[in-house]
Amino acid sequence: MAYRPKDIRERIVHRLKIARGQLEKVIHMVEEDAYCIDVIHQTQAVQHALKETDHLILENHLKKCAADAINQGRKDEAITEIMQVFRKKS
Repeated sequence: MAYRPKDIRERIVHRLKIARGQLEKVIHMVEEDAYCIDVIHQTQAVQHALKETDHLILENHLKKCAADAINQGRKDEAITEIMQVFRKKS
């Protein structure tokens, strides 16, 4: 039976541990002089795992922190904060 994390924090930590394991594999592959394309495939997997983790964190932020800020009348602050995250990505 597969491990099913219960809450969002467990899901985030679980995904980060998976990414850490993938990154450790990449390091080992480089140390062992693995085929470059195989290494790239693995680094892409790590990047994907981290991107999916970001999605979970953002979803949680929108549902909890941003929603609370909006309900407290700080809508512009909440929107600005989120937009800054996306601007840094570009």
